[in-house]
Amino acid sequence: MLRRTFLLLSTAALGVGLASAPGRAQTETPRHGGTLRFVMKYEPPTLSSVNNTSTPLTSGKIFDGLLTYDFDLNPKPALATSWTLSPDGLKYTFKLRDGVTWHDGKPFTSADAAFSILRLKAGHPRGRGTFANVVEANTPDATTLELVLSKPAPYLIVALGGSESPIVPKHLYEGVDVAAPPGPALLIGTGPFVLKEWARGSHVVLERNANYWDKPKPYLDRVVVRFMPDAAARAAAFEAGDLDLGSSAPVPLADLPRFEADPRFTVLRQDYAYSGAQHQIFFNLDTPVLKDKRVREAVAHALDLNKIVETVFYGAAKVSPSPISVALGPYYDTTIKPRAFDTARSEKLLEEAGLPKKGDGMRVQLRLLINPFIDTRLAEFVRQSLRRVGIDAVIQPREFAAYVKQVYTDREFDLIIESLSNVFDPTVGVQRGYWSKNFKPGLPFSNSAHYDSAEADRLLEAAAVETDPAKRKALWKDFQQLIYKDIPSVDMISPLEVVIAKKNLRNFATGAEGISSNWADAYFAN
Repeated sequence: MLRRTFLLLSTAALGVGLASAPGRAQTETPRHGGTLRFVMKYEPPTLSSVNNTSTPLTSGKIFDGLLTYDFDLNPKPALATSWTLSPDGLKYTFKLRDGVTWHDGKPFTSADAAFSILRLKAGHPRGRGTFANVVEANTPDATTLELVLSKPAPYLIVALGGSESPIVPKHLYEGVDVAAPPGPALLIGTGPFVLKEWARGSHVVLERNANYWDKPKPYLDRVVVRFMPDAAARAAAFEAGDLDLGSSAPVPLADLPRFEADPRFTVLRQDYAYSGAQHQIFFNLDTPVLKDKRVREAVAHALDLNKIVETVFYGAAKVSPSPISVALGPYYDTTIKPRAFDTARSEKLLEEAGLPKKGDGMRVQLRLLINPFIDTRLAEFVRQSLRRVGIDAVIQPREFAAYVKQVYTDREFDLIIESLSNVFDPTVGVQRGYWSKNFKPGLPFSNSAHYDSAEADRLLEAAAVETDPAKRKALWKDFQQLIYKDIPSVDMISPLEVVIAKKNLRNFATGAEGISSNWADAYFAN
């Protein structure tokens, strides 16, 4: 079983240790009742992650997965109560929980589970790789699911959490376009919370599922998710007592010392196994000037990654110069180092590429977009860095839905600052960004660079089926070396998950899914 180390920094300053951190399971008796007020920076296009990777924070509350996981990625029962793998690694058999109902009262059966796995294979950016080897999803009876594989998939057993691979009702999703963001009528799950209200541009209200299969959970009466793009407004709302929980650096990082000193809050900086955060620049290799590797290398040499950690992320990040994040320790190639910050080298490469400076000091103009879930100061840092060597990177700010469409459907960009999280395994989190077969306009968070390398494909496909850990690690090392040489991306940093929570909030992150867990265990201590 793949092991991950749960990382928690500055616990002494926070007054909590690993065993007693408020997000983890507590030994006290949970209290029923209360409303958890959670804040997100931007409103996602849907609340389900059945066909995208941008909504795990909400998806896991409404939809269950077959399994859930502890912090070390050991699987635990959810909709599946037990599971076995055949000796040849080609068949998983899951015994499913009996007596579970969907939020609309219809019974959950193995037909729903089989349908969901095949839908994830067809329409999910990571699921296309996760379930690529699944050739059959059989249902011998209403509580048995058999997944038949063409080749082994050593990562599949850790990919079945509700935030990553939600199980959806076949009777509602059958015949619905796999690429269409599910609207409110399709947000029917088996999870601990039921969608009651979605006020576009404002908030979502989830209420306690009184018929949840894991009684007496959930303990909370409701969850209110507020969408607040302005960081200063989020900080003010926390301090006014209007918010209970936020993640992904919910307040300006410069404000963290103030929140750490406030006895009302717990501030965590950590990494969850279902995240494996990574921020990178992807080049649009269909842009003529970017076909020249010297231009891409010049961009890499123009960036001071240590300064990004220091000034943009206030130390709440690590330099991560490989396509596999430093957060994914077992696979990260420690021999890969950032290209030296060297503006003279950048300018020499640009001259060699036939891009002399013009009268205004610029050589070329490029369109720069940034995923709006990333701190926009990173885009400004990149813009200023590139201007120093004569690249005029014009930032095009976009709301999330517009960003996804412009980058992944219309392909109207030259550089993007993206956050393709590695998650719990590189086949699931990394392959999608570089596999030529995952270039599909309209599919979010896929191969945005349009990178096409037969050798990369060979390494990715071999690693996806290799069951020997040492051989698999070697394949991933070769892949990282190839990407470093070809430069379809410049990998920059791995941000830590910054969480702010009310001091009395318990069990908001009880396993590898972290804040994206289902919150069935969450409660207020007083």
